[in-house]
Amino acid sequence: MKKSKANRILMLLENCSFPRDDRVRHEAAALLLAGYQVSVISPSSRGQSRREMVDGVDVYRFPPPPSASGVWGYLWEYVYTMLALFFVSLRVWVTKGFDIVHAAHPPDTFFFIAGFYKLFGKIYVLDHHDLAPELYFARFGGKGSPIIHRILLWLEGLSLHLADCVISTNQSYKQIAIQRGHVAEERISIVRNGPDMRELHCLDVEPAFQAQGKTILGYVGVMGTQDGLGYLMKALYHLVYDLGRTDFLCLMVGDGSAMPMLKSLSKNLNISAYIHFTGWVNKQEEIAGYLNSMDICVAPEPSDPYNDRSTAAKLMEYMALAKPIVAFDLPEHRFTAQDAAVYAKKPHNELDFAKKIAELMDDPMGCKMMGLAGKSRIETTLAWHFQAENLIKAYQLLVSPDANSNSLEKETA
Repeated sequence: MKKSKANRILMLLENCSFPRDDRVRHEAAALLLAGYQVSVISPSSRGQSRREMVDGVDVYRFPPPPSASGVWGYLWEYVYTMLALFFVSLRVWVTKGFDIVHAAHPPDTFFFIAGFYKLFGKIYVLDHHDLAPELYFARFGGKGSPIIHRILLWLEGLSLHLADCVISTNQSYKQIAIQRGHVAEERISIVRNGPDMRELHCLDVEPAFQAQGKTILGYVGVMGTQDGLGYLMKALYHLVYDLGRTDFLCLMVGDGSAMPMLKSLSKNLNISAYIHFTGWVNKQEEIAGYLNSMDICVAPEPSDPYNDRSTAAKLMEYMALAKPIVAFDLPEHRFTAQDAAVYAKKPHNELDFAKKIAELMDDPMGCKMMGLAGKSRIETTLAWHFQAENLIKAYQLLVSPDANSNSLEKETA
């Protein structure tokens, strides 16, 4: 493919190492395939070198900041990370050069770096992964400082205003960019977090867990306070003590800040015997082994301003492996899963969630049909190769203004 004049991309990643962040890894691979040169700066994780080539991507890493707590701790973490990213970006600029700064938000402080490079004619792509103002309140259970929230809104607004192109993960985020950020619609493209079907060769991996005579429920992903796992614990309590179901085991695959609370809550509710925490799992084959062990998967995110607008990547992983899902009835959950899930009609109602689980436990044929519907939706609409097309179209429009203006994603119901 003929390369664009602006063909050198620098991707900035703050909250995860590369290539562990699936979205950034998929984007980098798609852009490489389209003829772009891609460099990535990210924090390092244990065992990673500071400088290496990963599948054609030139990777630069910096030591992560120490674990933070409290307002001042988080402030120092962001200041340190932005300074580290900036100084490493100077090295890339001097030694290799780049034309486009592609920043994976949050945090919304990347505009400090992007704004500097825009003074020198660089293009700024804002890849909007999360809504930082809503995520702030979600992490603190709806409580938090109104002042910090206003600052986050201000930072988000500056980031959106400064960006030459905004990449949104779904329609809800696009509407935020238009309504709250006053971004012109033609500057926004939707690129969802679809699974890469080429990586699902691990579909044939043997189940990693067995429980004779029991239905295996499962959750896979980060375990933060905003992920609603406390609601899941209480739903499992209702499943045992109100609905009389003891013929299940729930696999909890992942880790996060909520893990100590979850283990304590499971003991207090006397349901520890029905839950197995695996801890963090890094290898895709191991994750697939656990997913292949599950009969029913759960997405317990509660209704709030953050979750109502956000797409849960775990839903698409469940669907790609043909797993039926129980979820709360959130707008983006319903758009993503459609007939692959049953929805607890009352957000935050753990008993209703438990009843939906029990219904699926007694309906293996319905579970099979839901799984097939989910897999079909991934294969025909949501898989990564469809999203990669949207990403490349967005870049073509960005660097070649005469490109086809009909490059925005057409949403399908």
